[in-house]
Amino acid sequence: MPLWLDLLRTPMAAPETRALKRLRRSWQLLCLLTAATIGGYGPLHAWLGQRAAALALGLLVALVLHSGLYLVRKHRADTAFLLRIGEGA
Repeated sequence: MPLWLDLLRTPMAAPETRALKRLRRSWQLLCLLTAATIGGYGPLHAWLGQRAAALALGLLVALVLHSGLYLVRKHRADTAFLLRIGEGA
């Protein structure tokens, strides 16, 4: 079998558990909220004043921390899955 076909048939990521799905969806929501906050900062600043800057900073910090958590857990799940299917081969 050609290498490209073998790689095409080989799963490269673990099936997504409920916990990982929840983490991914909350990460996506944080990304959207951060983008909306930064994109609409002018009107938000007019409405909230200096609290808009604190909101944007809080979202950015939460996004960075959550991204790290998600990436670590996703990497662990993928590694465990690939080791498991490697032992079965």
